[in-house]
Amino acid sequence: MKAQSFASAGTPRVFVIHENDAWVEPLRREFAMLEVPFLEWFLDEGMLDLTMAPPEGVFYNRMSASSHTRGHRYAPEFAAAVLAWLKHHGRIVVNGERALQLEVSKVAQYEALKAFGIATPDTIAVIGRDNIADAAKKISFPVILKHNRAGKGLGVRLLFSPAALAEHVDSPDFEESRDGITLVQRYIKAPTPFITRVEFVGGKLVYAVRVDTSQGFELCPADACQVEAVSSACPTVATGDKFQILPKFEHPLVPAWQAFLAANDIGIAGVEFIVDEAGHTFTYDINTNTNYNPDAEAKDGRSGMRAIAAHLGNLLMERYCPSSHPASAA
Repeated sequence: MKAQSFASAGTPRVFVIHENDAWVEPLRREFAMLEVPFLEWFLDEGMLDLTMAPPEGVFYNRMSASSHTRGHRYAPEFAAAVLAWLKHHGRIVVNGERALQLEVSKVAQYEALKAFGIATPDTIAVIGRDNIADAAKKISFPVILKHNRAGKGLGVRLLFSPAALAEHVDSPDFEESRDGITLVQRYIKAPTPFITRVEFVGGKLVYAVRVDTSQGFELCPADACQVEAVSSACPTVATGDKFQILPKFEHPLVPAWQAFLAANDIGIAGVEFIVDEAGHTFTYDINTNTNYNPDAEAKDGRSGMRAIAAHLGNLLMERYCPSSHPASAA
């Protein structure tokens, strides 16, 4: 992010805060189709002059917890500074400070979800690899290991025994979370190997997608994630329809998820859940920079990025052109 970009003046527009070009490309196309004026703030580095006021517009935060995997170690911290600055100046921000806090901490997600009566898997947060075995023993095997600050399924391993756990933790394959917190989590066994991801835009349900987990836990739906995985011969890339959008989706937790998102300043998100063999639902991840699978959307006809572009465009019109917005004329 260059310093002069923060001072952009002129026509109010949508500003997209991010650090991954590939994940924004589908949104660029939708903005162009809908003729929504926008500008990107690529927050890998730069300067933020707190004596300046931000430009007028609507700001959409797409900062990712996995930014460090692309060489952008401090991008979330920089984004947090920018979001605080925008909040001080009263700008409209979609997925603001609280959303970013939850994006970079699954512990924070789980505690916030519980406040709305939403069940999460039993989890112990661990600092120090020497404590992982004791945590796993308390949870009981099999267990899932995952990173607290993750994204893209980073650090996720399913381990069935103390011996397998010890071998993994002592191996070069074991990597600590970027924040040093490893989560030891109870394994939720589903009757069939899939999870469901529910997409919300502007607090409204867009669609739900069923994700095949039979080949692993790399669940990022974006085209770029699939290309990255193929190039590295990752065994978690399934052939066929790994992502299938459900024609119709109803679930008793939808109102609770919506209330949770609204209370935590999350306008756009994917909510991932799994159902165990007894029929109990566990919500285990909130993706505040959600991506969508293009193949699944092409077959279904609904577009998550189009919904995002339309939502942000409507917010821009409501704020800066209220007389021409349909809602204001009603």
